[in-house]
Amino acid sequence: MAILGLQLQQRFPVLTAVCYSRLISATIHAPAVASVSSLSCKLKKWNNGGRLPRRLVVGLGASFWAQNMNMASNSKPFIASARLKGAVEQALQNVEWPEQFPFKDEDFQRFDETSDSLFYEAPRFVTHIDDAAIAALTKYYSEVFPPSNTPGVSILDMCSSWVSHFPKGYKQERVVGMGMNEEELKRNPVLTEYVVQDLNLKPKLPFEDNSFDVITNVVSVDYLTKPLDVFKEICRILKPGGLAIMSFSNRCFWTKAISIWTSTGDTDHALIVGSYFHYAGGFEPPQAVDISPNPGRSDPMYIVYSRKLSTA
Repeated sequence: MAILGLQLQQRFPVLTAVCYSRLISATIHAPAVASVSSLSCKLKKWNNGGRLPRRLVVGLGASFWAQNMNMASNSKPFIASARLKGAVEQALQNVEWPEQFPFKDEDFQRFDETSDSLFYEAPRFVTHIDDAAIAALTKYYSEVFPPSNTPGVSILDMCSSWVSHFPKGYKQERVVGMGMNEEELKRNPVLTEYVVQDLNLKPKLPFEDNSFDVITNVVSVDYLTKPLDVFKEICRILKPGGLAIMSFSNRCFWTKAISIWTSTGDTDHALIVGSYFHYAGGFEPPQAVDISPNPGRSDPMYIVYSRKLSTA
């Protein structure tokens, strides 16, 4: 059984929390990853109730931590470019999932538990990943979306804002945005309608069963504190065979991201999101794609996607 490691990325928005993780009890048949510290919780230890300390080091800047790790060993620098090519894409191959969802309530706690409505009250007309990552995501969308102006196609952009990163000129009869700030949603030119809703308070989605062909979520899956509830709802409102695309980077508002996310690296994040699809039920086995445009030189960009089973 390969043991996946915690990856320390070169770029973080402010500070990062680095710790050992009890992330995965699944058996992963993939190469080990260059890491700050290996995930030492194997399947046997997990099933025996073993627990590891959370957030052993909190508030250390990524560069400070990497510098000290390098001084203490002869290892290579822990930067984004050091990760093995394809590690994220292999993360969801041949996974033997535990019978029960492996995460606990504490894994979805956050450093800042104040109201999300207050946090997102002021509009932010900015982008949260760099231009190269945005271009890579837009290109990916252009390859997997239904053709523009396809009759009957409906798309939901969850955790949306003033921009959805869809291909230029892309249109469908119905493109719904769901987000936290109305002013941002009003500015989004691809939306035909929008809903303001806090998914951490109300994970129930206000749509009929089998409503959407595609559901997207851009760099926001790491903020969901009730992910299984949300993913069950995603399955409910997707049409049979519908596509759900979760994209993420290593950029976030770390005080609002869930603990299990800020404590782990990119490969682990693919496993976390993949577990949401798996344990929600009704989805094909999730797949991961690394669309990072310039590893080590621009923001990384990853996709975990799945389709609703045709019989669900």
